[in-house]
Amino acid sequence: MRALYGCQDSCRYEAADHSEMRGTLATCPDCGCQGRFSRPKILPVDFHKKILRLEELAAWRAGLRDSVKKLVVTNGCFDLIHIGHVTYLQAARGQGDALLVGLNGDASVRALKGPGRPINSEGDRAGVLAALESVDAVCIFPEDRATAFLRLAKPDIYVKGGDYTPETLNAEERSAVESGGGRIVIVPVVPGKSTTRLLQRLAQ
Repeated sequence: MRALYGCQDSCRYEAADHSEMRGTLATCPDCGCQGRFSRPKILPVDFHKKILRLEELAAWRAGLRDSVKKLVVTNGCFDLIHIGHVTYLQAARGQGDALLVGLNGDASVRALKGPGRPINSEGDRAGVLAALESVDAVCIFPEDRATAFLRLAKPDIYVKGGDYTPETLNAEERSAVESGGGRIVIVPVVPGKSTTRLLQRLAQ
């Protein structure tokens, strides 16, 4: 839930600190008027609306481009969300105006990680990701590689983590990004934090 404060001229201002803004005189950034901000209007946030079907992705991307927002894209399995994941996603989000996460479907996770994975279904993994503030949208794709997803997403910035370099990135994925005018950014991961390590500790 987030609160929006309405000024006396019916425009709306999202206060950075609601407790300090309530009842104080301030200038509205939307219309420039000055006034005392009213009680908060509580708006519900539904994380389900942040989960896109693959066939919806092109239209969603076009709408974002029309609003002149810089799109950051990353992808992965994100099976058991841990501090390494959320730190990485926050860093990725800081590269632009919106963060889209491409999520490997269940079959592709099994192909990549082996039997017994994923621990959580693709629907559950998408829901947890979508509930994060740093994530603006999530889209599940069925292939092992993200190439087709990236061609639809057309990222301005494609973020990969850890030991990747632009040169060691899968050539088809790199081509899909660069052919759409995007660039690749490598973000360091949190040392010692991974789903594999977490599962090993749980098995002890």
